[in-house]
Amino acid sequence: MGLTREDLENDLLRKSYEHVRQHLPLVPEDEFEASLERMLDSWEPTEDLWVFGYGSLIWNPLFKYVDHRLATIHGFHRCFCLRSRLGRGSVEKPGLMLGLDFGGSCNGMAFRIAARDVRYELKLVWRREMVAGSYAPRWVTARNPKGHVRAIAFVVNHAHAQYTRKLPEQTVIKTLATAYGQFGSGADYLYQTVDCLSKHGIHDAYLTHLRDQVMKATHGVHHAIPCPEVGA
Repeated sequence: MGLTREDLENDLLRKSYEHVRQHLPLVPEDEFEASLERMLDSWEPTEDLWVFGYGSLIWNPLFKYVDHRLATIHGFHRCFCLRSRLGRGSVEKPGLMLGLDFGGSCNGMAFRIAARDVRYELKLVWRREMVAGSYAPRWVTARNPKGHVRAIAFVVNHAHAQYTRKLPEQTVIKTLATAYGQFGSGADYLYQTVDCLSKHGIHDAYLTHLRDQVMKATHGVHHAIPCPEVGA
């Protein structure tokens, strides 16, 4: 079963992580709140706020937004470099999740949250991305043919125990093909991401190659899923 908005409103991830916290320490509540406030320090409360998605935030955003558009950020690339001991894996058989690591560029989706909704909606995003501390949020420039916007992106935290650095391709393929967690398999996570990117005209050669290899390894069926319609 996938993650839902209700799960975030009930802070389900923090509650679920409590069962594995000896393997994956959680960010204390006060530091969790402080990290959100630090990002909002440079936000003008009368202005809308943008969030950049490059993986599951695209096909399962779970927060309310009033606009979304294809966008590219530079200086970071999308890769499987974070262990998952809950959502797409387990303590016994960790899975892998996507993160933004340094170098290159990344095509994704920028979502605009209305100013009036920023604090509530961004808190839900924080509960999704920041409970374990494996990401380091930062402001980036997300470029679109019509211009650019300043957006929050979730970059990997190199100091975190879940960060794997670059793994051998066969290790990534085997892990995605075999790991399964509370919110589904690593293979489905990969398939869904490739599906949604492809629908919006984004061809990620790295992910497409991994998808083909994982499907061969699992004899999996490629199921398309609904994605947000692209904005201007």
